[in-house]
Amino acid sequence: MIQDIAPKHLDITYHSGQPEEDSLVLFFREGTLLVLCRPDGENRIRFPEYLDVKEFCEKPAYLFSLEERLFFRAELQQGADTAPLLERLQRKYPLEQALFCKRSFFRTAAPKEYAFAAVTGLHLNGWYEKNRCCGVCGKPLAADEKERMLFCPACGNTVYPRIDPAVIVAVTDGDRLLLTKYRGREYKKYALVAGFNEIGETLEETAAREVREETGLSIRNLRYYKSQPWGFADNLLVGYFCEADGSTQIRMDPEELSAAEWVKRSEIPVEPEDMSLTNEMICRFKLDKE
Repeated sequence: MIQDIAPKHLDITYHSGQPEEDSLVLFFREGTLLVLCRPDGENRIRFPEYLDVKEFCEKPAYLFSLEERLFFRAELQQGADTAPLLERLQRKYPLEQALFCKRSFFRTAAPKEYAFAAVTGLHLNGWYEKNRCCGVCGKPLAADEKERMLFCPACGNTVYPRIDPAVIVAVTDGDRLLLTKYRGREYKKYALVAGFNEIGETLEETAAREVREETGLSIRNLRYYKSQPWGFADNLLVGYFCEADGSTQIRMDPEELSAAEWVKRSEIPVEPEDMSLTNEMICRFKLDKE
């Protein structure tokens, strides 16, 4: 999965230090991230060093470190002229293109540790962008010096990064797996039942509710599999395997799904991809490991 980058490690421990010359800078603009990419179609990426772009970094904010290399956030305001920055990067990195990419680009980007850094950075950047002012009194928020937290100097309100817990549920019936397709989503391939945890629910209750709401099925023998940070949608995903309980007739919710069907193990379509919890769980069932 995207976070499986061992022996390398993304350290999210917060500190308020300043960039070093070889620190890497993530430039964000309207929900996209600037990367340096070779024009060879392989989506191999990297990020500019602070030494080369420091005059374009106003108040860089620490994000995380990767193998002791520090990463900092630089925000480009809406409507800002990016031509000088792009011209500088073209001179410094003549063999690469500087591209502003959406989150979906990083599902196929390499190396994996940079793809993971990119979506984690986009997750954090979205939190910073949406929390400029206090939700209690409306005054500007300030960054804390000791932890990744924003606070209001006027009323003391504190704001921490938003993480949305959600479940991924692999429902089985003997040699069959329930596969679905989302309605109205950019992702068009087969997936599993999924949904967000609601206030007052356990994750196990969320799994049972989402299966019932989307497909009309009841489940039993719910078993935790694995979790995954999923910066593509600001989620923490929690995966479960379970079995259909009672009737296996599907009553699909057409507002949530465009498809829901039982597929035999031998007929499950799987494309090579090692980023998502969903794909790993589908592959695990296909290989008869669940």
